[in-house]
Amino acid sequence: MLNLKKAAIVLAFTGLSAMSYAAPTGTAADYGMQVPAAAAMRTIAIDAGTNGVNVTNGETVQFKIGDQSFAWHFDTYRDATSFDLASIVPANVKAGMVRVYVAANPLYRG
Repeated sequence: MLNLKKAAIVLAFTGLSAMSYAAPTGTAADYGMQVPAAAAMRTIAIDAGTNGVNVTNGETVQFKIGDQSFAWHFDTYRDATSFDLASIVPANVKAGMVRVYVAANPLYRG
């Protein structure tokens, strides 16, 4: 009986540990939200030669890809330091293979 209790405790602890270190799911909502273009603080142009862009958590950026554009307010998890731009572009926009690198915002540090 004691071994069963130990096994149950180990399984419960393992499950809790795995949950506390779970990575973000990778959906657009994990990285912030789309906002009106007027809210953007700056504009980043994406072209065929763009491999990556740098933003700061809490920043609002307008992305121009060809003749299309959209604005995004970055609000990421602490451990989400980079992701593919394709994760957040609207369905009708083609972003190519561009990586977004999110710097920590010093205002968010506790």
